Amino acid sequence: MQAIELLSRHPGERLTLARIVRATGMSRATAHAVLTQLTADGWTIRDADGNYGLGLGLVTVARRAESAFPLRGLALNPMRRLADDHGIPVFLAELERQGDAPSAGTDAIVITEVIGTPPVPWIRNARRMPFAPPVCREFVAWAPDSERTAWLAAADPRHRPRLEAVLDAIAARGYSVERLADDSAPMLEALATLRHSPVTDPLRHRLSAMIADLITIDYLPDELTDHNAVVSIAAPIFSPTGTVIASVVACPDTNLSATRLRALADATIEAATTVTTTLRA
Repeated sequence: MQAIELLSRHPGERLTLARIVRATGMSRATAHAVLTQLTADGWTIRDADGNYGLGLGLVTVARRAESAFPLRGLALNPMRRLADDHGIPVFLAELERQGDAPSAGTDAIVITEVIGTPPVPWIRNARRMPFAPPVCREFVAWAPDSERTAWLAAADPRHRPRLEAVLDAIAARGYSVERLADDSAPMLEALATLRHSPVTDPLRHRLSAMIADLITIDYLPDELTDHNAVVSIAAPIFSPTGTVIASVVACPDTNLSATRLRALADATIEAATTVTTTLRA
């Protein structure tokens, strides 16, 4: 996997065995054995000079991988238009369920497509985020009361009143706003993961307190001013049965006036609605 990952980052080049050894940390003997097998299977090719590149065998694998994420193909053009029209990165987040209903304990949100270069490195393809409060709000705002209650139950008790108000606001206006500071997001994700691990109650309370100190959850209608810190705006994509299965996320990562925020939100909703309409056709 390290060898394939390295070669995929240099698709137009042929890399020497020595360079692959240096980049992957494998021994020369191991790298040679790995690449010999990959070449025999058609995943890599070896030229007359003994250098390596990607093989056509990976094309079949890539096509199969594409078919595993059909929503990505439907969302690609609307996302590109949104990114081009507003000059900002955009990504697609999909709900990965382990059961019939969303669960804050086991499910995850997976980034399956990224257009442009997001301002924070943790926004990247294949990145998984816990489906847990206070994030993933656009996936919960339209959920049945039972699912919403279960999601809220996983939140810090101090957050629940605000989260309830925010979920109502999201359902009314059609989008969520992330206002985390750049360096807080990965820390929040790590803390949320630890909070659901088998830790003692005192440690769990301390972790929850740290999360509370890091985040101000979304914006309520009467909180918008002429300078609103906006890392991202997310609009839901609905399945034909009416459940939220994904979201289109625009990443301005700047201060926006209330007017500009709503304009970008409208454009993000339009992109998401286009995908929803295609799914229902």
